Amino acid sequence: MSELPPDHNADDQPDPFDEIIAEETDRDPDLAVIEAGSRTLRTQGGPPDADIPTRPADPEVDKALREVETELATRWGETKLEPSVSRIAALMDVLGEPQRSYPSIHITGTNGKTSTARMIEALLGAFELRTGRYTSPHVQSITERISLDGAPIAPERFIETYQDIKPYVEMVDASQEYRLSFFEVLTGMAYAAFADAPADVAVVEVGMGGSWDATNVIDGDVAVVTPIDLDHTDRLGSTHAEIATEKAGIIKQGATVIMAQQPVDAAQVLLKKAVEVDATVAREGLEFGVVERQVAVGGQLVTLRGLGGEYPEVYLPLHGAHQAHNAAVALAAVEAFFGVGAQRADALDLDTVRKAFAAVASPGRLEVVRRSPTVVLDAAHNPAGGRAAAEAIGEAFQFSRLIGVVGASGDKNVRGLLEAFEPVFAEVVVTQNSSHRAMDADELAGIAVEVFGEERVQVEPRLPDALEAAITLAEEEGEFAGGGVLVTGSVITVGEARLLLGRG
Repeated sequence: MSELPPDHNADDQPDPFDEIIAEETDRDPDLAVIEAGSRTLRTQGGPPDADIPTRPADPEVDKALREVETELATRWGETKLEPSVSRIAALMDVLGEPQRSYPSIHITGTNGKTSTARMIEALLGAFELRTGRYTSPHVQSITERISLDGAPIAPERFIETYQDIKPYVEMVDASQEYRLSFFEVLTGMAYAAFADAPADVAVVEVGMGGSWDATNVIDGDVAVVTPIDLDHTDRLGSTHAEIATEKAGIIKQGATVIMAQQPVDAAQVLLKKAVEVDATVAREGLEFGVVERQVAVGGQLVTLRGLGGEYPEVYLPLHGAHQAHNAAVALAAVEAFFGVGAQRADALDLDTVRKAFAAVASPGRLEVVRRSPTVVLDAAHNPAGGRAAAEAIGEAFQFSRLIGVVGASGDKNVRGLLEAFEPVFAEVVVTQNSSHRAMDADELAGIAVEVFGEERVQVEPRLPDALEAAITLAEEEGEFAGGGVLVTGSVITVGEARLLLGRG
């Protein structure tokens, strides 16, 4: 880490936090609050080993889990929605309102929700609270979506939870115009599992939007809004303001709102909703934020300004300015949960905060899964996520030549995603994952050729072939030339690549 020279005079220097406040509210990844530290301190490392469960070793348990997965697959998928919380509310009613048995932190936004949820979970756990975390989608195993005490729910418990609520699910199915969806049943399972644990606090990520999302039968004591951008525009709206209107639905009466940096029109919508329900708002860049960040081995060293004061030299084993911003949001959310800035003025214990952040992992988010050449996975699936990943990989890794492997969903802004990566990919191998939502590789190639030029695009419809081709291209410059591979475009693509590369 770089240190200040001996003749440094702090009084002559501007306050970094004042610089945050002076920034535009539009969250542009190019507007890093503080330039990263010494560029000679690079890394080929990654976060701690990710907690991605494998298939159960016991054949009987594996068979039972597959039967549950098969039954869930007969329901509406996550992309087919009927905007209403009536079905999930009916399920909660017959289950005895399990979601009311613990306080909750509710998270919405466009990007960064899962990483932020994992950071919040780690902080709460470090302060000896029993946590339940519900996130989506999963990278490899459906059991990842429900975590208890910082670890994915055991497959046996997942199966048991499903069997416990199944009669009530069928009861609600019979009384509603439409059956409960895949996501609604999983949400019911999560809330029931948290109550049964019992959890001291639930950390819940919305599936999509907010107002009519299945998770929105909780009254979150803290509502977190990560950066809003254009995604799911066919369902949530075509402008930042329209999307923010849907996401503002998680802000409940008297809650505390932790708001990441937002486009101006989105921020106006969120603030208006907060006033309507008498919620307290803390804004990144004003009440809290990132004071300083430096690239470090395996991640970054950050100084965060929280609601209760400053937290210096916090090691975060994740790459990119966007993850530092997520960390600031997560810290403020946990402070708000504990009443810092309201009932109490003192900051959280610094050593505990440092210990919690140092243990954070976020699978599929600039995750290194192979060396020689280095292969990195990132689940970016929209232009904003692509820009953040492109900036971060340039900052954290010293690749002389980066090859992209991209498999995207057909309902995404694929051109915008590819344009985000065009400056950093020397070549791109386009492919497709096994999902029915996957864009056909040839169709994706047509768009990629328009963005990259024909000479920089290779088509390999099968993901294993795409990975092999990209690794071969990265090795062309020689063993010590610093070539790398980034696999991106979809959580599903990343999950399947992770399995193919021997992780899980």
